[in-house]
Amino acid sequence: MSTEQQKDWDTIIEDTEAYRDTIATVDQEGKRIWMYPKKPKGRFYNARIWVTLAFLVIFLVMPFIKVNGEQFLLLNILERKFVLFGLLFTPQDFHLFVLATLTFIVFIILFTVVYGRLFCGWVCPQTVFMEMVFRKIEYWIEGDAGEQRKLDQSPWTPDKIKKKSLKHAIFFAIAVVVSNYFLAYIIGMDQVLRIISEPMATHTGGFVSMLVFSGVFYLVFARLREQVCTTICPYGRLQGVLLVKDSIVVAYDHVRGEPRTKLRKQKETAENPVEKIQMAVGDTSATIAEKPRSADCIDCKLCIAVCPTGIDIRNGTQLECVNCTACIDACDQIMDKVGRPRGLIRYDSMTGIESGHRKLFTPRVLGYTAMLLALILLDVVLIANRGIVETIILRSPGQLYQQRDETHLSNLYTYTIINKAPKELPVELRLAAPKGEIQIVGQAPGTLGKGAKKQGAFFVELETKVIQGRKTAMVIEIWSEGKKIDVVKTNFMGPGKR
Repeated sequence: MSTEQQKDWDTIIEDTEAYRDTIATVDQEGKRIWMYPKKPKGRFYNARIWVTLAFLVIFLVMPFIKVNGEQFLLLNILERKFVLFGLLFTPQDFHLFVLATLTFIVFIILFTVVYGRLFCGWVCPQTVFMEMVFRKIEYWIEGDAGEQRKLDQSPWTPDKIKKKSLKHAIFFAIAVVVSNYFLAYIIGMDQVLRIISEPMATHTGGFVSMLVFSGVFYLVFARLREQVCTTICPYGRLQGVLLVKDSIVVAYDHVRGEPRTKLRKQKETAENPVEKIQMAVGDTSATIAEKPRSADCIDCKLCIAVCPTGIDIRNGTQLECVNCTACIDACDQIMDKVGRPRGLIRYDSMTGIESGHRKLFTPRVLGYTAMLLALILLDVVLIANRGIVETIILRSPGQLYQQRDETHLSNLYTYTIINKAPKELPVELRLAAPKGEIQIVGQAPGTLGKGAKKQGAFFVELETKVIQGRKTAMVIEIWSEGKKIDVVKTNFMGPGKR
């Protein structure tokens, strides 16, 4: 780009910076502007269709997959039961949950710094269901953007009532299916199928939950739509602090495209040689025009027409952009028709556009990567060494030692044993050190069911000669089927030295 062109571009940026004060889906009075994005088509859109199919297969099949009798993925917040890859996690594994959350946050930061909002455009459930499921149904029933706008502005006729009723009936039916599947990831697919198959009176709470979930999903995809991405989703709000000039985003190449030149029909002269261009803009109009080779953007505004959030990508990276690639496909089609190279809008970074080459592995990226690998390694080590039971043993509060006879003292303890194994476990308590006896109060722990918890109390009796003072270190082991599965260290309270 020449010096003069750079000055022109700087002026354009300065003059158009006001777009950041508003969003395309809300007018100056705060009223909703309904979006009618033109139906996209192209290589990226076709690739997203295949990614969507893979996503839907995984989403619909995963709740039925079980490992060792447990659902492959379950996030049961109500019962505080979490299953990941078939491994059961309980509230006692909270430290692992916190560490996994930190790892996930670092991953999000690293991924966004490098690849921008790639997740949002390709595998975010909101984008997948909205753009690749619900929007397709809308195109099928109501037609493309112009036909939808015309239908909404027309009076209520039998044809309009038929189309609107059919669309919203299908929308709600899909919302019911999707909400039930999301509910299966919370309470389990077995419980969802039980609620569906058994009489409503026996599962009133579950049935109401399904209706609420279905209503929320229907509202999101029928009314809220892009507002979820622009005003509700916290990840979209984080883009301003996570993105850097080296982040790979959907970007407009202002070096190639500016200053923009409108298509005009001009006479070809010897003093001003130009290229005749014939292309279709919109659905019906054809324009024969001539354009100088100084800039590639012909200001057709098709990139705006296909955008589901209504932004102009030529203004630069914006909060509303979900990187859906619709503008890339639209621009590539126009570039093909006007005989210019594809990629005026493409995946690139600001550094790549301005300098002509990408710098992916910056010091920041390398630092995030090292931190992420360290956290993943720590996660793997802790999970690999995670016991199959969790045992908590505490001295009964407010209880002093008891004198059994002249040579023996006892302390009262409470125990909680949680079975994390994917099967039933018979368990018993053994005193490893010092030498003494355990006397269970009431019933022995016995067999713990899968994911079950058992609580009780027991006395520990020691000879006075092994008591080392006010506190004596003590080791209690938990055994199952001839194997030591857990060890707990605690203290025995004695009279102290005299």
